[in-house]
Amino acid sequence: MKLDANIRANVLVEALPYIQQYFGKIVVIKYGGNAMINEELKKAVIQDVVLLNLIGIKVVLVHGGGPEINEMLNKTGVKGQFIDGLRVTDDETMDIVQMVLCGKVNKNLVSLLRKAGGKGIGLAGMDGNLFEAVKLDDVHGNVGEIVKVNPEIVLDVLEKGYIPVVSSIAAGEDQMSNYNINADIAAEKLAIALGAHKFILLTDVMGLMEDPKDESTLIPSLKVSQVPVLVKEGIISGGMIPKVECCVEAVRQGVSTVNIQDGRVPHSILIEILSNDGIGTMFW
Repeated sequence: MKLDANIRANVLVEALPYIQQYFGKIVVIKYGGNAMINEELKKAVIQDVVLLNLIGIKVVLVHGGGPEINEMLNKTGVKGQFIDGLRVTDDETMDIVQMVLCGKVNKNLVSLLRKAGGKGIGLAGMDGNLFEAVKLDDVHGNVGEIVKVNPEIVLDVLEKGYIPVVSSIAAGEDQMSNYNINADIAAEKLAIALGAHKFILLTDVMGLMEDPKDESTLIPSLKVSQVPVLVKEGIISGGMIPKVECCVEAVRQGVSTVNIQDGRVPHSILIEILSNDGIGTMFW
């Protein structure tokens, strides 16, 4: 569908106050789900990030890479296992996780940013001691819990106009080897440490819904003080609980707003940041 010039102009004018609001501010985006797999969605996310960067918004992209890790584990004959939603990461699995996240996935995203006209720099949590972690427990092996974030390297990269692309691997503070970190948590901790203005979690659902099977029950906005009641009522349950916990903690630690939104919607990042409509569920 071709839009006439007036409609296109109105879209740009609508974006103006949001550009002014976000100019020079830091936005952390946790990139995952179908938006990392589907090529058209991937292209849309990369375009959104480059556009925001070019209009003066400092975007940080934090990624996981579960499907790619699973693919490599299958190729090498290593059996994957999950307990409580976290990947059990023995030494052999950790080698593969680190290779895939810090290598293939991270550098492919940097290349896509370059092709879209942006300047990306790949970083792992070990670089500049960005993430320091200790072992979460014995059950999960080399899965870590972040105990310190040193955001200086990301701030330096942002000041020079680059787009940091951060993989969720952390330096081991209590052992020589590194740790696998849940990407949602890594993004949350980094958003807090950077004093981000906004933190976005791209997921494969519309947002938080009163009835997960009915998209018309989407909750567009939620105070973090309301979350405990919704957990008690069972509205927030299952895999949504840890994502919401990330949102709550980020807001309580100074991030202005946090969004859980549908990465399956093309250009959902621009819709949320630069339009009156917004998308997903905003926590504040």
